[in-house]
Amino acid sequence: MNDGTTPYLCSVYTASFCRYYDLLKRSFSCVWRADSRSSNVRELFGLAADLSMLRLMETFLESVPQLLLQTYIMLQHQRTSKLQYLSMVVSFLNVAWSTVDYWRCLRRSLPNTTEMPGGTPTVIYLLYKILTITARILSLTLFIMLTSWSILMLFFIWLTVTVWAHIVKTHFCTSLCLEELYRSVVGVILVFTFFNIKGKKTKTEMGIYYVMSILHNFSAPGFLYLFIPVIAESDFFLPVTVFILISNTLGLVFLILYYSALHPRNQDESDVVDGMVTRNTNSSSTRRSDGFLRL
Repeated sequence: MNDGTTPYLCSVYTASFCRYYDLLKRSFSCVWRADSRSSNVRELFGLAADLSMLRLMETFLESVPQLLLQTYIMLQHQRTSKLQYLSMVVSFLNVAWSTVDYWRCLRRSLPNTTEMPGGTPTVIYLLYKILTITARILSLTLFIMLTSWSILMLFFIWLTVTVWAHIVKTHFCTSLCLEELYRSVVGVILVFTFFNIKGKKTKTEMGIYYVMSILHNFSAPGFLYLFIPVIAESDFFLPVTVFILISNTLGLVFLILYYSALHPRNQDESDVVDGMVTRNTNSSSTRRSDGFLRL
């Protein structure tokens, strides 16, 4: 599964099945051989992290656009049922959990890196993600309700963060063509939430991202109130506006709480490019590249 043709045979969606097969095959092999060497265990964790990355990509390429459309239809027509609300809540939880799951799998796969603790730290991180992502999707929905030209704004945001991913030179794939495709997918994810694509401490980048995100999110209800008073007088406008303000603020509070008190402290680690197998932990060629995606 690690030959040079694998990346070309597996797309973002079909690759999940390939990864599942590879992970199960290697897991059964280790179990039947009773092989519990740390290198083999680390390899399995690496495969699990790659699989989690594919699920994350699938979520933001498929589920998030559908959720954005569903939210737009719900607010525009103001006809919903309890089942629709429940479905949307589950969708928001799924999106947020996909980011948390990848973060946990990634830390577990990295050598000399403390695993993300379960319990309170995981819950706090999940709350940070679900609150900020929900506020982001709601504010983007309000912009689309303001004017359909807002879709061009989304394209511009995607293009900007994709160029940034190119500038910082991510190294997730083994070929330049696939790397550019990967960066474009990274751009889609960055439209909705922040993560570290440099594999280093990025307090400055995260600060800039969320300052811009706050300005963007908080301005959406304001523009809608100024330019389309009819929508501003609707029943949903005030609750959605209040929810955006509170959700975004609480999400950032949980972010600060997590990184100030609950985040495991380790030195920066690099990551192996997609598809490479760590067989010799002392070899620099098997280290995960510095540009590996970190949430």
